[in-house]
Amino acid sequence: MSYPKLTGARCLVVVVQMALLAAVGPAFAATGKVYVADEESSTVSVIDAASFKKIGSIAVGLGPHNVQVAPDGKTVWVTNNGEPGSAVAPDPNASMPKSAPGSEHGSMAGAGAVWVIDTVTDAVVAKVAVGKDPAHVVVTPDGRFAYVANGGANSVSVVDISALRVVATIAVGASPHGMRLSPDGKQAWVANLKGGTVSVIDTGSRKLVESIAVGQGPAQVGFTPDGRLGFVSLSKEDQVAVIDPASRKLIRKVTVGTVPIQLYATPDSRLLLVANQGTREKPGKTVSIIDLGDCKSVATIETGPGAHGVVIDREGRRAFVTNTYADTVSVVDIALRKVIGTVSVGRGPNGVSAMP
Repeated sequence: MSYPKLTGARCLVVVVQMALLAAVGPAFAATGKVYVADEESSTVSVIDAASFKKIGSIAVGLGPHNVQVAPDGKTVWVTNNGEPGSAVAPDPNASMPKSAPGSEHGSMAGAGAVWVIDTVTDAVVAKVAVGKDPAHVVVTPDGRFAYVANGGANSVSVVDISALRVVATIAVGASPHGMRLSPDGKQAWVANLKGGTVSVIDTGSRKLVESIAVGQGPAQVGFTPDGRLGFVSLSKEDQVAVIDPASRKLIRKVTVGTVPIQLYATPDSRLLLVANQGTREKPGKTVSIIDLGDCKSVATIETGPGAHGVVIDREGRRAFVTNTYADTVSVVDIALRKVIGTVSVGRGPNGVSAMP
């Protein structure tokens, strides 16, 4: 397959209601914390970003898959299967591509929910029922709505945060999984794992406006903070597809490690970090770094078995990478391109998010 040539040498181109606000406490949020969804422990681990120490463990719903700190830093949103005992536990052989590159990623097995954590107290303060098998959640920049990808329902739930209820359900592609909002908050992109597409949702109208064909096993999407580029990891191709958000056209593909899952761009929009999970039999242990000037992989950092989730702090100095098969999080110094710390967390760490 051929793609449009680059201009010059550079590729420019987130229902059960509870009293949320009453429980949030002070009108400020704790800073310097990283939250990790421990899918096999039904907990969220809390890491101090300065000391690289685990400072808390929060019991949440069954099989928490993804976690997302809201833009104002006051709350954390966690996708799960609801109260323990009320849903079927995730199948560890099907929940992620652990057994083979072709196996499914992020499919849970019960009624879906998102739970809300107050970052000051690290306590659960709200729960909202959503669609089946929720995978990822994102919160709009204005803090008014959360979008949730329902992997088992081929839909996205839109949650009104003040009302704590679903106000819209949007049909998307097959097995929606990873999701991110464009930097301006006007679009939500959803990676459809079985559909081979990225669904583009207009957040103003809450309508699906386009499906972008990208390749095999799209697991997670992302953007540069300046909005110039979009991305999607192709877990069955060992590549990352680079997309022009303006034209919504595929620009090129970049080869990375085996079974790439989550990806994250640095705040200066110069680099993209990609976690390569591999399989349970042959775990990936690396993070690929792509230079976004010429869209080439320029470095590989060894982290831990099953490198899966990745987030970068607001200064762009450090990345936190979940190692699904090692029950750890690696702390990466991006400038030095090496691991400078390892934190033990709960079982099966998956999604990860940092305070803004």
